[in-house]
Amino acid sequence: MPVVLKWMNPEVAKVRPYEPGRPIETVARELGLDPATICKLASNENPLGPSRRARLAVRRNLEHAHLYPDGYAFELREKVAAAQNVKPGQILFGNGSNEIIEFLGHAFLGPERSLVVSQYAFVVYKLVAQMFGGRVIEVPAKEMGHNLSAMARAVEHDTSMIIVCNPNNPTGTLAGEAQVHRFLDHVPANVLVVFDEAYAEICLGRMPDTIGLVREGRPNVICLRSFSKAYGLAGLRIGYAVGPESVIQALERSRQPFNVNRLAQDAAVAALDDQAFLTRTRRTFRRGRDQYEEACRELGLEFVRSYANFILIKVGDGAHVTRELMKRGVIVRPMAPYQLPEYIRISFGLPDENTRCVAALKEILPRKS
Repeated sequence: MPVVLKWMNPEVAKVRPYEPGRPIETVARELGLDPATICKLASNENPLGPSRRARLAVRRNLEHAHLYPDGYAFELREKVAAAQNVKPGQILFGNGSNEIIEFLGHAFLGPERSLVVSQYAFVVYKLVAQMFGGRVIEVPAKEMGHNLSAMARAVEHDTSMIIVCNPNNPTGTLAGEAQVHRFLDHVPANVLVVFDEAYAEICLGRMPDTIGLVREGRPNVICLRSFSKAYGLAGLRIGYAVGPESVIQALERSRQPFNVNRLAQDAAVAALDDQAFLTRTRRTFRRGRDQYEEACRELGLEFVRSYANFILIKVGDGAHVTRELMKRGVIVRPMAPYQLPEYIRISFGLPDENTRCVAALKEILPRKS
C-alpha cells in the first residue's frame, strides 16, 4: 500500500464502490461487438431520450457554457416551486438526487448515529452511511418491499434518519398512501424521514402525496426527485429535494458552489413544460411492463410486480444469465450486490428492445412447465 494512504479516512477505506450498469462502449470492447447493435436495459434510463424541448434548450444555451451556472438555480427553483406548490426556500438542487443523499450523510450521519433502511433497497444508502461512520439498521423486506411498520419499530435511541425508496429500486414495489401515513404516525418527530422518489413521475400506480406533507408543515419529512427517469436527463445529472426550510438550509451547508451545471438547469426548465413527453414516457413504460410480464408467464418465471420502469425476474443464476445476454448484445443488471443472486433486473426499453431481450431470454432459459 502506498505510504500516503495511511492517512486515508478509515471509514471511506471500508467502502466498496457502487457498481453501476455496464456502459455500452465497455461491453462492446470486451466482447468485440458493434456498439450500435447493443441495447442497454440495465440502468433504468428513459429509452426515448430527452424531450425535444429539453434538447432545444441545451442547443440554444450551449454558447453560454463558458459561464458559471446560477448557483441558486433561480429560474429552475421558481419553476419547481410553482409545479409542486411549495416555497422556493423549500427546494435544494443536486448533481442528481444521489448528490443530495450525500448531503444528507454530511448533515445527519456520523459515528454515533444510525440509519434505518429496508432490505433490497438502493444500496447507495448503506454506502453513504458507512462512509460517514454511521450504523445501518437493515429491516427485512416484506414481499420484496418495505415493511414500513417494522422500520418504524426499528428506530433506536441513536437513529437520525430513515430512508424509504418509493417505488423501490431494485424491486419496483410501491408503498401506498395509507401505509405511509400509518408509518409516519409511529416515527419519532426527531428522526428525519427521507422519501427517495426518483420514479415518482413515471410511477405505474398511485403515488402517495409525500410532498403534500411538506406543504402541510411536517417538520421531519423530505422528498427527493430526479430528472433522470421521467425526463430522460440522466446524463446531465440533476435532481432536487423538497423539505422543511430548516432541513434544506442544513443541507445547503455542504453543497458546493455551482454543483448543478448550466445546461442541466436549462434542460430541466424546458422539460417541466413538456407534459406530452411525460405522457408518452409513461405509456412506453406501461407497455414494457406488459411485454415482460407476458414473457415471464410464458417462460414460467417468477417476477415482482413493478410500479417503476424495470422488472425484477428470478432466473436461477443471475450472473450467468447476465453474461449470456451480454453475448447477445443485451445489457441487464445482475442482482447479487442486492443479496438477490437468483435475480436480474431489466429496464423497460423501446418495444423492439424489449422484444429482443425476451427472445434472448427464451434462447438462454429452459421453458418451465
